[in-house]
Amino acid sequence: MRILLDTHALLWWLTDRPQLSERAREVIGNGENQVFVSAASGWEIAIKTRLGRLALPDAPERFIPEQLRLNAILSLPVSLHHALHIHSLPNHHRDPFDRILVAQSQLEGLPIVSADPVIAQYAVQVIW
Repeated sequence: MRILLDTHALLWWLTDRPQLSERAREVIGNGENQVFVSAASGWEIAIKTRLGRLALPDAPERFIPEQLRLNAILSLPVSLHHALHIHSLPNHHRDPFDRILVAQSQLEGLPIVSADPVIAQYAVQVIW
């Protein structure tokens, strides 16, 4: 299975937080699955750490790539196609990061690992 992690799911996995559901842990931890994180999540993490709204053990430009490597998580670039697809999405979510994740999920056929109930309002498969 190929899956896309919402930013909070990625962070909860990397920091072993109890908020991550058992199902999410199983799917992310299954070595047969291809796990992706969007470049948009990197952007979100960089902004939030810079604003002091997110603390990481190291600078995001060191911590995130190292953790992706250690956890065999693949990076999913944001393409122009992904960005423009946002125009066709209903306005369920106002968060631009979540909207790009929904676009990527739809266009790439990737279920999203997310605890966000608003994402489930879109035509995407949510794993939680």
